[in-house]
Amino acid sequence: MRIHTGEKPFKCSECRYSCTQSQHLLRHVRIHTGEKPYKCSECNYSCAQSPNLQRHMRMHTGEKPYKCCQCNYSSTQAYNLQTHMRIHTGEKPYKCSECNFSCAVANTLNIHMRKHTGEKPFKCGVCNYSFTQSHQLQKHMSKHTEYEWPYKCNECDYSGTRAENFKKHMRKHTGEKPYKCGECNYSFTQSHQLQIHMSKHTKYERPYKCNLCDYGCTSAENFRKHLRIHTGEKPYKCSACNYTCVRSEYLAIHKRIHTDKNIMLCL
Repeated sequence: MRIHTGEKPFKCSECRYSCTQSQHLLRHVRIHTGEKPYKCSECNYSCAQSPNLQRHMRMHTGEKPYKCCQCNYSSTQAYNLQTHMRIHTGEKPYKCSECNFSCAVANTLNIHMRKHTGEKPFKCGVCNYSFTQSHQLQKHMSKHTEYEWPYKCNECDYSGTRAENFKKHMRKHTGEKPYKCGECNYSFTQSHQLQIHMSKHTKYERPYKCNLCDYGCTSAENFRKHLRIHTGEKPYKCSACNYTCVRSEYLAIHKRIHTDKNIMLCL
């Protein structure tokens, strides 16, 4: 009867989410706790919901249950089949708000919109060039093959010309994830990964809102940490040098410079 009455007695203690069934709340809470109880027996993949694990397992089994009735195409996911069918129907549901362009795939529209916004997310590590698509960057990089790459990774074959890019690369080996979600326990090695993740939280109410930018969150503690970006407050100080920072975990990472001689001081 709750479908008709609209009653949602199961409420999340971390945000404004509520639902009609206890199992739905249990799945939701994993967004905040980061719990991933469903684990793949073939690799290190884990997830919060069983349907996601079922889809993942098809990568190992090769099963493709979603088949096209017009050709031999088959897929592991229903969404991929839906996208494929537009080849046959000619449907182009993704439309540009700036011009007459339309397309069948959402990512194609995202790439197209960069023509209007000027966004060029693929940046050259050797010079200041940047591009709207990854293949453009790959073609450009062939021009730099004759240059020296001073930053060389001692863990793999990576090398580069910029300290900042080298620092980002090393996180793959150190496991450092400085970009932390203010809504749950997830953290990431790069800022754009956090931006993508945060879209999962946009449907939830955020009672703590910053009046200086668009930031909002559900935790008072995270909100206090965020405000330091605007106030410039850096309460965490290194006892070995003049370094200060806004978060304790940043200080812990910094202290490795003094204790681990293998870390490049110039970073």
